[in-house]
Amino acid sequence: MGCRTEFGDRGFDPYALSAETAVARRDESLFVPFGKTNGVPLELLSRPNDLFRLGPGDIISLKILGDETSATKALVGPDGKIYFNLLRGTFVWGRTLSEAKQLIEQGLAKELAAPPRLSIMLSGVASRRIWIMGQVQEPGVYNLVVPMTLLEAISSAGGFAAIPGSSQINADLKNSFVIRGDRRIEVDFERLINRGDFSQNIFLQPDDFVFLAPSRIADVYVLGAVLRPGNVVLSEGMSLTRAIANAGGVVKYGFASHVAVVRGSLTDPKIAVIDFKAVETGRATDIYLQAGDLIYVPFVPYRKIAELADHVLNQFVSTIAINEGRNAIQQGAAPVAVSVGLGQVAPAAR
Repeated sequence: MGCRTEFGDRGFDPYALSAETAVARRDESLFVPFGKTNGVPLELLSRPNDLFRLGPGDIISLKILGDETSATKALVGPDGKIYFNLLRGTFVWGRTLSEAKQLIEQGLAKELAAPPRLSIMLSGVASRRIWIMGQVQEPGVYNLVVPMTLLEAISSAGGFAAIPGSSQINADLKNSFVIRGDRRIEVDFERLINRGDFSQNIFLQPDDFVFLAPSRIADVYVLGAVLRPGNVVLSEGMSLTRAIANAGGVVKYGFASHVAVVRGSLTDPKIAVIDFKAVETGRATDIYLQAGDLIYVPFVPYRKIAELADHVLNQFVSTIAINEGRNAIQQGAAPVAVSVGLGQVAPAAR
């Protein structure tokens, strides 16, 4: 993933942030901007032309032409098979409707006196789903029967939730996101919704997770090598030290001399690297936190600040996605935190 920072192409040396530097540069001056250069890949804006393929949970209507008594609906089971007429199970998982039709006809030809002609139609879809969570009217899991764009998906969920007593949407577009697999797609919701920039209107794929963030985030998030990773309620004047303490403190193998704090939006983040060991011993100045700050205590040292920031953001959105999904399935489910590796490891600390 291409990134740019004020350090250019050269590697970032975290050890250059001495206690003296931290004392001299306080609060906002500590934060280094970085941005993405890749944006939304063009191929994600093209309508998928692949045919629908069956999977567990899908329902198909079947009938042998000329035999009305054979009409039935069959469920694709967890084993990927459907059971129809005299057949003992036909494996159709991953097959198109025409391929499934051919397989069933071939199977029936061995059981019936005359080769049959089959009618087959898709009646229900459960194998291809997308998650639309957060500040929409009807958050939940939706079937992806036909190709659907991001705007169409939001519309299918009833559109944006509004601030009570207002027509203004109750969503923080700069901190909303789409996850595909284990990575965040760099969609800029603010450009899409407020500026009508359709270069951000991607086509969704099965298992995509769309999250419209709430317009007011009152917490900070402490992740990585702490005892209780997760959100911490922000109180007035909360410092980095107190936030980490509220998360149970740094665990034994945490790399506390290079704690990352990411501030700002997902579309315009900034990062500061704090020598937390120096802060704890009074050799460096503590910093005050803001609502929405992401604090990450690494398990290992790192080389590149952009790589670290990318990992912090991916861990954050993955944590949000997992907990929103768990709560959608089981209301009041206990929150969990995920762990994302840091990739390239630097030499041992000096």
